[in-house]
Amino acid sequence: MFAYFKNALHSSKPAREYIEKRGLEPSQIEIGYNSGQFHHGERKNEELINNALETGLLLDKGLINNRTKEKAYQVFANKCIIFPLKNRENKIVSIYGRSILENKNGKHFYLKNRKGIYPGYPKSDTKKLILTEAIIDCASLLQIKPIANSYSLMACFGTNGLNEEILQAIKELKELEEIIFCFDQDKAGKTAVEKYSNLIMNEFENLKITSVELPNNDVNETLQLHDESIFTELLSNRKDIFLSTEGDSSIPRNDKRTVILTKEESPKAEPKTAAEFLQQKDLLKNLNQLIEKAGIIGEENSRLLLFLITISYLNKSPLHGIVQGSSGSGKTHIISRIADLMPQEDVLRFTRITESSLYNWGEFDLFQKIIIIEDLDGLKEDALYALREFISNQVLRSSVTIKDKKGNNKSSHKIVKGQFSSLSATTKGETYEDNMSRSFLLAVDESKEQTQRIIEYQNRRNAGEIDRNEQEKAIGFIQKLVRNLKHYEVINPFATKLNLPEKVHKIRRLNEMYQAVIKQVTFINQYQREVKNGYLITEIEDIEQATEVLFESIVLKVDELDGSLRQFYERLKKYVKNENQEFILREIRQEFNISKTQMFRYIQALTELDYIKQTGGFSNKGIKYKISYWDNHQKLRSEIKEFLSEQIRQLKNASGTPQEHKRNAKI
Repeated sequence: MFAYFKNALHSSKPAREYIEKRGLEPSQIEIGYNSGQFHHGERKNEELINNALETGLLLDKGLINNRTKEKAYQVFANKCIIFPLKNRENKIVSIYGRSILENKNGKHFYLKNRKGIYPGYPKSDTKKLILTEAIIDCASLLQIKPIANSYSLMACFGTNGLNEEILQAIKELKELEEIIFCFDQDKAGKTAVEKYSNLIMNEFENLKITSVELPNNDVNETLQLHDESIFTELLSNRKDIFLSTEGDSSIPRNDKRTVILTKEESPKAEPKTAAEFLQQKDLLKNLNQLIEKAGIIGEENSRLLLFLITISYLNKSPLHGIVQGSSGSGKTHIISRIADLMPQEDVLRFTRITESSLYNWGEFDLFQKIIIIEDLDGLKEDALYALREFISNQVLRSSVTIKDKKGNNKSSHKIVKGQFSSLSATTKGETYEDNMSRSFLLAVDESKEQTQRIIEYQNRRNAGEIDRNEQEKAIGFIQKLVRNLKHYEVINPFATKLNLPEKVHKIRRLNEMYQAVIKQVTFINQYQREVKNGYLITEIEDIEQATEVLFESIVLKVDELDGSLRQFYERLKKYVKNENQEFILREIRQEFNISKTQMFRYIQALTELDYIKQTGGFSNKGIKYKISYWDNHQKLRSEIKEFLSEQIRQLKNASGTPQEHKRNAKI
């Protein structure tokens, strides 16, 4: 049967894609795939069916095939990659299946009366033995030749899976000197290491027991995100689980009291690893500086908000950003550069999307992806409708016509699931943002100051003053940061105490977005936050940082002018100086250095909203205008800022000191 599963792996594209994603190489390890078809076709006979029923490969649930009216069976570990479990004679006596799908019935499958060890019983002359928490972790290490040649390996069956057969196999190793635990870095994994260390120490005398500290949650995840050479370094830095008791007569060697070693406090240095960077107190500030090193100049809050929006593809409720600006303002550039900071295997970039293309992806092709749309204005209405539905419901369902085996047309139901974040560029953001839930509208900074910053950067780069290697290093490091983020859902215990100013338009939608950004800030601060029952817990600091990052978007929601129009209007007020001064469009166009088309759009919008009015002039010499409504935008910004700041101050006063807050949260 396992020989059949090995062959089936090469015939299944989804299975090959799955093991490639997990970093597994079938030429180096024993691995197969159960497509659920082994009892069909030429192989089907009574002996096979009976043997499969006896071993548990098939289960008789009293099912009938609706098409053939024959007896049908439930298949064990259907759509699973298969690993063999072996006995003392190195024969396959059982198998383990790991689902390649999001299976509601479970991910891990073992045959009834499970027996055998993966990858097999260790050699009798083993001196150093590595124990992993999961089979797929053990398979990952088996592929690394220096490790496979220097150590024996065995997989436990989870945190409660160091069973009698594995323990007995360890007892039979007469030359064994050291057991090395390579378990997951979560609480369950660390608890299991402590429990099994005590168990083994009660069985063995003078056996060294160590543990490997992984930079990611488990061995396989570390293999996916790093070069395999990292494991050589990790093993060389493994930690003794039991503190040395030599010279301390008060603690006898056989007392078996476990003390897990922790890293000593050391002076703060420049973080060398992604995990160290994510543990920094001023994480968002340092991350923002790193984003600038990667080549995004200015736009400090916007670039950070876009980054937080983009990494939401890792969570169940992803967010979406629409960047608005006039033609040539750099809106496409900023979303493209943000996309460069993400793991490129997760990024899909589109210049255009046709009417039916989104419906034609595979069911999980757009799951946990980032979609970049360079020109939202170029999409036709049907494509926009599909995109809106996708963003709102995370699924597209369509009725399609397919041909059956006889060539006849028949209707079928096609589903595409889409847990993705997206960034889009447009010149008219409000049009789309109104129709897309969970979409943030951001305006490109088109000020003279920002233009000057970009020009200076371009000139320095062309003069060779910008080190391109440093820029590429920054991009690569940020990609590592994203890969090191673990998937968590967030609980905000302060959510009921947060409000937005009453002046905000569409306050219901913005409130949801405000809460979503707070969760994203908590998510990126995960290495510094408490995890409770599997959830990250928001702290007041997260709310403070989220408010700062989101402030410009909140102001945009209060304003009836969109981002680029507001920037133009503020420049216009500064130029004309007072309400009584008349102006013609030619002088404004020349002063602001913008196109006639763009100028016409701005003036038309401001006229319709009664911000300016015609006062005279002639079409051949120029129509004269005056500002008819001189609002105080800066005062409004200050009022909103004070409202949100006061809210945070009240939360801090109610919660006491950060230490008190943490203590109360634990209670």
